[in-house]
Amino acid sequence: MNGNNALMPFLAQQGVVILDGALATELERRGADLRDPLWSAKLLLEDPALIRQVHYDYLVAGADVVTTASYQASLPGLARRGLNDRQAADILRLSVQLAVEARATFWADPTRRVGRLRPLVAASVGPYGAYLADGSEYTGAYGVEVAELMAFHRPRLAVLAASGADLLACETIPAWEEAVALTRLLAEFPAVQAWMSFSCRDDQHVADGTPFMDAVAVAAACPQVVAVGVNCTAPRWIHGLVAAATRVTEKPIVAYPNRGEGWDAMAKCWIEDAAASGWVGQAAAGARLLGGCCRTTPEEIAVLAAELRGLVG
Repeated sequence: MNGNNALMPFLAQQGVVILDGALATELERRGADLRDPLWSAKLLLEDPALIRQVHYDYLVAGADVVTTASYQASLPGLARRGLNDRQAADILRLSVQLAVEARATFWADPTRRVGRLRPLVAASVGPYGAYLADGSEYTGAYGVEVAELMAFHRPRLAVLAASGADLLACETIPAWEEAVALTRLLAEFPAVQAWMSFSCRDDQHVADGTPFMDAVAVAAACPQVVAVGVNCTAPRWIHGLVAAATRVTEKPIVAYPNRGEGWDAMAKCWIEDAAASGWVGQAAAGARLLGGCCRTTPEEIAVLAAELRGLVG
């Protein structure tokens, strides 16, 4: 990572940055059993080649950024699995290595370079609630102070900051305190760039009830945050949230909604919703980093990439 904004070449050339889609639910769609507190990070231990393949497929689909499988891979979470600190750090580094390898394979084919910039690797930093594995990343109901959240996130940020990723994706952040903790921590790693995206309960509030505009303002005030917005939120709320974010900051807005289905944290399953809004049509509501979260696929990213590049190309 360096001081140059990694997103600017993409925004200058094509006006938008196309993100990838879901990782965990895509792994499940391909047969992986992720019924585990580590979720997608379970496959860093059991089947890393499948993670690499999904990254590659998103690049082929048109993604400018692939996001690593480190969302749930915190050092405390890996310690619960019996790994020591060195082994856990190696797993975090592996998550980035797999994405870097997928990019190298993709970029080695000259035909893939036509009209494309070399894609980026974003190291995922999931919220404290992802470690708890109780669904609280969708509520923000931690009862944890800023200092404790900083202590939780610091070791992972230290590893990922030196991992070879181009930037961090601080994503699905549900709580005001966690946004404060992460922005303070970023200052400890001054060469690191990040985007920060929040999980939201409606078109006005972060999951814990904080006004979304206040959360955006906290993130946007951090010089190392190069984009800010929303993810893992129902498509029907995206237009209002993006509009609200643009009133707070001139930084690029990021939006990667889920498919609009519900997650049952107790049963650990998705609740199908035939009325869920199509996310692709909703996504472009003024955001400049666009992709998909839970239940979206490479096929849908290919549609999004074709639509957006057609608009700006």
